[in-house]
Amino acid sequence: MRALVNGAGGFIGGHLVRDLKAKGYWIRGADLVAHEYSPSLADEFLLGDLRDPEFSRQVCEGIDVVYQLAADMGGAGYIFTGDHDAAVMHNSATINLNALEQGRLAGVKRFFYSSSACIYPEYNQLDPDNPKCSEDSAYPAAPDSEYGWEKLFSERLYLAYGRNYGLDVRIARFHNVFGTEGAFSGGKEKAPAAICRKVAEAPDGGEIEIWGDGKQTRSFLYVDECVQGINRLLESDFPGPVNIGSEERVTINQMAEMVIGISGKKLSLRHIPGPLGVRGRNSDNRLIREKLEWAPSRPLVEGLEKTYRWIAAETS
Repeated sequence: MRALVNGAGGFIGGHLVRDLKAKGYWIRGADLVAHEYSPSLADEFLLGDLRDPEFSRQVCEGIDVVYQLAADMGGAGYIFTGDHDAAVMHNSATINLNALEQGRLAGVKRFFYSSSACIYPEYNQLDPDNPKCSEDSAYPAAPDSEYGWEKLFSERLYLAYGRNYGLDVRIARFHNVFGTEGAFSGGKEKAPAAICRKVAEAPDGGEIEIWGDGKQTRSFLYVDECVQGINRLLESDFPGPVNIGSEERVTINQMAEMVIGISGKKLSLRHIPGPLGVRGRNSDNRLIREKLEWAPSRPLVEGLEKTYRWIAAETS
């Protein structure tokens, strides 16, 4: 099996390449940049701009399945300020349009698309203790960010190509994936990595900053289980969309206290204004259990321990 991983220089893409390679796939990676933290295990890695139709055509040649993870994205500090909305929508939509059209013209029949829990309506996520994120709740649509609107558009794009051109499409909605070898600084990092970095850099007895009151809720999925979910979806007959996420809902304050406990330091939390996103979000795994007979189950603290140790080593 010859696979193309768009976004192979990124966090989840890098882990996916490693996993597919271990399964015996021949892998072509494609991205604008090489992986920052470790050499890619792809058999071939092509650097280029996936917004360019010619580059997208080139990387799709001779490929059996496309894993489309490339996107312009980041954490709350990047997505929810509004400063990057036009770039996020233009860049990601262009990549998806190219991946499908150029892949189709090159004869690719199978596509995996990584969507996001950010597609879910803001009106269903106002109560931090009772968010609604079942797959059938996506409509009437009202995502809380332009990033979410683009993801929702692209879901429909993949399904339309599947119907009209007979393509075998799979769509997963990721919920806050984290882990080692992901961004932890620079403005695009997500909450678990940002908190791990802050704790690692803080002196014992000091404090770390938390955006908002810290009572907003989320679930966080360690990257290994995300990759396992991708594999199970591709092995199934179910096109999706389906949630791939953890059902272990915590507040941001609770997650910060977990990381502080892992560090062994005595630190306090200082709450400051900052972009937050929805008030509550948690993966609803009823459909993935029904369709794939599997769901993520590893405890959050286990992934945080691995992530903190890695970030602490990187920042020391």
